[in-house]
Amino acid sequence: MLDTILAGCRVLDLTQNVAGPFCAQTLGDLGAEVIKIERPGSGDDARQWKPPEMGGQSTGFLALNRNKKSVCIDLDTAQGQQLARRLAATADVLVHSLKPGSAESRGLGYDDLHPGNPRLVYCAISAFGEVGPMRALPGYDPLMQAFTGIMSVSGHEGDEPARVGVSLIDMGTGMWATTGILAALLRRASTGQGMAVHASLFCRHVAAHRQPRSAAHRTGSAHPAAQHCGQRGGPALGGRTVQ
Repeated sequence: MLDTILAGCRVLDLTQNVAGPFCAQTLGDLGAEVIKIERPGSGDDARQWKPPEMGGQSTGFLALNRNKKSVCIDLDTAQGQQLARRLAATADVLVHSLKPGSAESRGLGYDDLHPGNPRLVYCAISAFGEVGPMRALPGYDPLMQAFTGIMSVSGHEGDEPARVGVSLIDMGTGMWATTGILAALLRRASTGQGMAVHASLFCRHVAAHRQPRSAAHRTGSAHPAAQHCGQRGGPALGGRTVQ
């Protein structure tokens, strides 16, 4: 039944790479119709992430873009921007991962689209948020793992900081964006009005730290936040021991 919760809901997906596509894909998994806009020629950057591949397509791209329809539109042209605005006028949700100010410069900001579609839930995903001196900077998962301090507590004592192997920040931000969108849709059900939702890679994972930064250090699996649960070490797959 979960795959019909958002039946009848149209999502316009102007994202690429990981965080935004994961967010829009999750909405599609819940039954929404997702229309993905890609740049002509190369499309989403994730299409080039191969190997690994399946049937000539990047498995990374396939894993983040199921349940979607795709169309190529050049958002750097007046014609493409007009077409995107026409699609946005029929959408329930719009998700983009353009740098702050980029959508607005193309006439695709919330204030541009809201008058023609007051019910639109508009979600912007960025690296450092919509305000502040770093708002216009790009960001990606390994950089943000370092910048937010995730790497400072990953690895064993005495070793160099280590990146978490999975795209922890990207996927987590995509899920928080999904949560914000669902909350906005719930609000719209009672007010009839859409709203703007913002999610950033930086804010999501600064909030993930549960101990003072002064106490943070690499301890393998014996994380200070887990000591109250008795988590120290034990057997893992392959006969190895988690330390």
